Amino acid sequence: MVKSVTLVFPGQGAQYVGMGKALENQPSFEFLNKANQSLGFDLKTMMLEGPDEELKMTANTQPAILTHSVALFDKVSEVLLNKGIKIDRVLGHSVGEYAALVAAKCLSFEDAVKAVNLRGTYMQEAVPAGKGKMIAVMKVPMEKIQECCKAVSQDGNEVMAANFNEPNQTVISGHAEACDRAVKWFEENIEDAYRCVELNVSAPFHSSLMKPAREKLAEHLNTIEFRPTFVPYVANIDAKEYPADTSGDVVKKNLIEQVDGSVRWTQSIAALPDDTVCIEVGPGRVLMGLIRKINRNIKVISLDKEGAFEELLEVLS
Repeated sequence: MVKSVTLVFPGQGAQYVGMGKALENQPSFEFLNKANQSLGFDLKTMMLEGPDEELKMTANTQPAILTHSVALFDKVSEVLLNKGIKIDRVLGHSVGEYAALVAAKCLSFEDAVKAVNLRGTYMQEAVPAGKGKMIAVMKVPMEKIQECCKAVSQDGNEVMAANFNEPNQTVISGHAEACDRAVKWFEENIEDAYRCVELNVSAPFHSSLMKPAREKLAEHLNTIEFRPTFVPYVANIDAKEYPADTSGDVVKKNLIEQVDGSVRWTQSIAALPDDTVCIEVGPGRVLMGLIRKINRNIKVISLDKEGAFEELLEVLS
């Protein structure tokens, strides 16, 4: 018998052309049309047919991932309801947090899809091309990464831990020169085998360079309704589980701080009970891979594959 269900929602990088096609002729597919109506442009065609270059643009990627995730949530929530199984908590990776909050009935889909479109636009606009970088650092302990960031950051030229993805992968983000200094610091201070890989991203997300985006997004979020959460949710910014009925103002504050703060995914997953079943609700299977590296005892089912719902029903029964 399943004791606990946790829904996890992926972030940027999980998108692909064709996402959502598997939902055609199902009621959940309507969310793609709702996204078009809310945004005033044809996101649906971009999701289903591309081109890939357009889908990869941050202002399009973020609402596309949210739309696909919420459509899948609509489908899985009906399955769980029919089985009499309650959702114990929700959490999302970076932009995935917005889909988690739609699932928690804190945000409406229409408000969320517009917010993440603007979030992507503001993040893109915050930093001129070439001024920032993001680097994935593999097999370096978190404490060493934080020590490095502190050692090489200077006033107005900083690097910080942006994404704690899993114990052996942390992404650093910030000014390009500071990121280069960090790579050099690792060369001089880490003796064990490790790896640094520069990411092909359009901006240094979750770093202090995102402050202009944070300020603009805060203005927009102040214009929309945040209701108290219906189920517990885990926030990226502090990896803390907030109970059901958490005030919308607290949620909004967490989302604003998340723009230029770290995504504490490793810490969030490490705090989950071993006996929870994690259901990955959204495109791809990125989170399944990360969760397995954080806690192999947790069962993970990704819904974005053939036979996923049959597998889920098997596990639930």
